[in-house]
Amino acid sequence: MKTTTQLLDLTVAMVLLIYVAFSPPLVSGDPGRRVSMTLVRDAAALGAFCLDGSLPAYHLDRGFGAGSNNWLLQFEGGGWCNDIASCVDRAKTRRGSTRYMSKTVVFTGVLSNNASQNPDFYNWNKVRLRYCDGASFAGDSQYGNGTSLLYFRGQRIWNAIILDLLPKGLAKAHKALLTGCSAGGLSTFLHCDNFTSYLPQNASVKCMSDAGFFLDAIDIAANRTMRAFYTQLVSLQGIQKNLDPSCTHAFFPEPSLCFFPQYVLRFIKMPFFILNSAYDVFQFHHGLVPPSADRTGRWNRCKLNVTSCNPHQLDVLQGFRKDMLGALMNFFRNSTRGGMFINSCFDHCQSALEETWLSPTSPRINNKSIAETVGDWYFGRGEETKEIGCPYPCDKTCHNLIPASTSDFLASNASGSGHNYRGTQLTFLFLLFIFFFCN
Repeated sequence: MKTTTQLLDLTVAMVLLIYVAFSPPLVSGDPGRRVSMTLVRDAAALGAFCLDGSLPAYHLDRGFGAGSNNWLLQFEGGGWCNDIASCVDRAKTRRGSTRYMSKTVVFTGVLSNNASQNPDFYNWNKVRLRYCDGASFAGDSQYGNGTSLLYFRGQRIWNAIILDLLPKGLAKAHKALLTGCSAGGLSTFLHCDNFTSYLPQNASVKCMSDAGFFLDAIDIAANRTMRAFYTQLVSLQGIQKNLDPSCTHAFFPEPSLCFFPQYVLRFIKMPFFILNSAYDVFQFHHGLVPPSADRTGRWNRCKLNVTSCNPHQLDVLQGFRKDMLGALMNFFRNSTRGGMFINSCFDHCQSALEETWLSPTSPRINNKSIAETVGDWYFGRGEETKEIGCPYPCDKTCHNLIPASTSDFLASNASGSGHNYRGTQLTFLFLLFIFFFCN
């Protein structure tokens, strides 16, 4: 499992490397607002600890003006650990301990306080919930063998952070949006209805998942790799008791299926928005074509550059998109308060950066950006807030992780400031790669 975890970290690092290398600069050049960490001092009394026993934390950027009574909470993402060995390793990193986390983070995208980059939520109170439990804020157990002690307390961390925020104004929220990216996007499915129980009855409360719609997919070796992974995760971290009881009853005797958004979605009562790529890069690399299913590396070139995929591989990718849309079809047709933005970019998490959230070159469906679609859905502007893009390769608005072609990339960066900008980026990216690989 340690090797698998290292491969996962390496892949994530490569994804970040390629993504930033081929992305344009921010709209304004502003690197974003840095927000300091707040440790939840009362968390210990609730038994709410990170994997290593450190206190949980969040970052709060206060709202102002007309948004001072509105709240946006974002779950941080960062994968999971589903066995003791990987959780022990994770507890020694920023993914399992606040001791190793940066004490300030940059708020961009949906967390930005810049009206031009985030017009609907810029002046809201915005909170980033740091992720240190390895189970999408859903576990409630612990492990000890005399030498190692691990706290699987994600559910208690969620409760402790909310209780810490209530006296800071959350208890009087007029409007609220619960969101998250990747494993944090999955958290949004798990905690959406519970979130409303803390807030005033007359508050407008909605939820949005970004890149959190993880499919119960069959991989290229005809195995359900993600199902096996989540089954182990739910068992190890004591998640079952925190899953939606209506869902677990419906899916008895396999309650762990309710960790998958596609199965729990129909039981969520609150208005929900699903932002996802139909070719989500993380799921492509770890659900559809996990290393265990491609030991000979036949998919390596395709993973690095979709233009190198052969016809059979492209058919498999189109099949994955078809499966995702099939899993969403009931929601698409029957949800009267739901929203969607399912595009065809090879991407993972699109609400956290200006480039993809809202910029002159951000992804669009029917000429609407992600930020515009989410805003229209939240505030009830217009009738249609369920957008599904056309299949690859027709979408020309993507910030694809893979450029259209190497020659196009070289040609577009052969002169002037663009070349200098890329050179600076690539230097930074090399350091980023070393950091991920060595940790």
